[in-house]
Amino acid sequence: AKQTIAQLADADGRIPDVEIHDWAVYPFRGFMHDTGRNFQTIDMLKETIDLMSLYKINYFHWHLTDYPAWRIECKAYPQLNDPQYQREGRDEGRFYTYDQIREVIAYARERGIMVIPEIDMPGHMLSALYAYPELGCTGGPYEVRCHWGVSKDVLCAGNDATLKFIEDVLGEIVEIFPSEYIHVGGDECPKTRWESCPKCQARIKALGIKGDEKHSAEEYLQSFVINHAEKFLNSKGRQIIGWDEILEGGLAPNATVHSWRGIEGGIEAAKQGHDCIMSPTSFMYFDYYQTTY
Repeated sequence: AKQTIAQLADADGRIPDVEIHDWAVYPFRGFMHDTGRNFQTIDMLKETIDLMSLYKINYFHWHLTDYPAWRIECKAYPQLNDPQYQREGRDEGRFYTYDQIREVIAYARERGIMVIPEIDMPGHMLSALYAYPELGCTGGPYEVRCHWGVSKDVLCAGNDATLKFIEDVLGEIVEIFPSEYIHVGGDECPKTRWESCPKCQARIKALGIKGDEKHSAEEYLQSFVINHAEKFLNSKGRQIIGWDEILEGGLAPNATVHSWRGIEGGIEAAKQGHDCIMSPTSFMYFDYYQTTY
């Protein structure tokens, strides 16, 4: 409402005599910032939030972790923020402290915007594996990467330490972020390592997982990981969002599906009775050309 009034006012602050009928078509109007790959200063984030407010965008999706770096303070696993465990190059060792996170959350709230954090798992975890190689299937050595592509190295789904890591990290996240929703990623997680990992295969056997015509046993294993994260977050009164790959192996009971590989994932989620968020790469990603001319 404030933005509508501001947009109607002339240079002298006068507002015409009008009757306004205005409401949002979509309750979730989001913008994602990938600071896991490209660090942004707090001032730059505030500029983004100001623009979001201008355009009445009400959710700031903050992608905080990825291959190059872990961008949020973590007390349980301090090596995630230690520069010696980050690759030399752009933005080396830069991350947001909890005080800075709170500053951004408060700034956004004042403008009618809720901040949703994303900790992408079990793929997109090279920065965590580099700092804590015991969380991977091979034990390393690992390297964080700053170039494009998808890594075969992911969190080891058969390792109990991985499940503890997920709970510890998400436990800190819910302490700092008030959002009802926590994004857990779930995208681009190759199953190559799991197929040959004794711990992962033992987990598959222990859980009685069988591959079928719909999904492989390893895809069902990813569903186990996402379900584990959801159960933990539900116990804290939170709900999960995951990229459309979380459909593979079966959806977690209360998950919202974030469809990025086209619209099909969102449609399938809706058919299954789940909420969905549409952001297909073809026309919703700003790093894609918006025109062919």
